Amino acid sequence: MSIRHGLLALLERGPRYGSQLRTEFESRTGATWPLNVGQVYTTLGRLERDGMVAQSGEDDAGHALYTITEAGRVELRTWFERPVDRTSPARDELAIKLAMAVGASGVDIRAVIQSQRRHTVKAMQDYTRLKVQAISALEGGGRQERDDVAWLLVLEQLIFQTEAEARWLDHCEARLIRLSLAAARSGPTAAATPAASTAAATSATSAPATAHDAVATPTATPEPTAEVGRTPRR
Repeated sequence: MSIRHGLLALLERGPRYGSQLRTEFESRTGATWPLNVGQVYTTLGRLERDGMVAQSGEDDAGHALYTITEAGRVELRTWFERPVDRTSPARDELAIKLAMAVGASGVDIRAVIQSQRRHTVKAMQDYTRLKVQAISALEGGGRQERDDVAWLLVLEQLIFQTEAEARWLDHCEARLIRLSLAAARSGPTAAATPAASTAAATSATSAPATAHDAVATPTATPEPTAEVGRTPRR
């Protein structure tokens, strides 16, 4: 997440002080990626050092105001035009966990997968409910505020992300089952491999319903918790 570019985008709308930037950033993204004031001021200090923002006095309450410079505008335009780099992916805790679980002593990797799948599908269903609320608010004849439109886009990204994760987990479980069956057919030597030993405890017929099946009936899950996103403005 690029906090510096997010702050530059907000400063392009006019001078802002630190806590104001934090509030507007979280409003625009639905508090999906919360910031603390220390992060904001640290980032502002670096932007000022790099000549992308400058202090421009104080407001009536004595807050130090920051404005974007021409160099900051150039950086912001470049950021909007440049694709996000996907060739060096960020560390993914779930991928690392599954990689470490392969062959780990006393770890049932399929149990790890199934537990994560339940959590991921629940999160996807919660995000979907929030999306329905957001669309209803936007299409209800009221004013379409930019923060609500931005929050809808963030929600849809979260939905696609969790859906992809659930499908990947289904694939991982199916892969382990196939490897287990192949190892069993190859004889006792191959059956001792890590992939086979982690998947051999259960058969393919005992696998739970897929994430796709769970997504098809979102109303069967409990109401979303307060920890997921925010309720859009009405």
